[in-house]
Amino acid sequence: MRASGATESADPRPTPPRDCDLCPRLAAFRAATRARHPDWWNAPVPSFGDPAARLLVVGLAPGLAGANRTGRPFTGDYAGEILYPTLLRFGFARGTYAARPDDGLELVDCRITNAVRCVPPQNRPTAAEIRTCRRFLAPELEAPPRPVVVLLLGRIAHDSVMRVLGLSPRAFPFRHGAVHDLPDGGPRLVASYHCSRYNIQTGTLTAAMFAEVVAGIRDFLDTADIARRRAAVGRR
Repeated sequence: MRASGATESADPRPTPPRDCDLCPRLAAFRAATRARHPDWWNAPVPSFGDPAARLLVVGLAPGLAGANRTGRPFTGDYAGEILYPTLLRFGFARGTYAARPDDGLELVDCRITNAVRCVPPQNRPTAAEIRTCRRFLAPELEAPPRPVVVLLLGRIAHDSVMRVLGLSPRAFPFRHGAVHDLPDGGPRLVASYHCSRYNIQTGTLTAAMFAEVVAGIRDFLDTADIARRRAAVGRR
């Protein structure tokens, strides 16, 4: 059985199979969790949203009782209580977020994925597991149409995206609110502390800080829309 509303992905981009065994530790942890909770998703969590979206949000990994239970990124855990209302506020989602995959929430010009697709023990993937899962992260960044903006939630997502793009994390160090415009048509990279319960409770990140980052992305994309429309008028 699987969580209500969660379905196998029909996404055109590569997705790990339900019983992916590329990372033995993660496969064993999924199997043990599946035995305890057979009604949970308990499988690699597919990306959520339109592959043609201009905004790609990259998180760390599914939470044990969050996305690993529901089958949708950031759904059912504390981080989703920060992420989805913020996306709704700035027009990157519509509907109502009710922490269920069948709540009817839709993303608008936005897509969400994770650097690691399977839940790791204690929410800590190993370096080898992060590297292995880049084969699924890379198409999110490189397959056309490529995202215009990538929102990087936390250092692991930041560094993994940098390596997929052939960049050195040392040359582009992680810092909340940092913005990097890549040359040659690459995406704008925007970094934020992860909207985890720990970061919110310790004050490392506040809802207002996170909203400021997403507001900047909204302004950037809206400005690009205006420039594109003006250019189209000029060509007539």
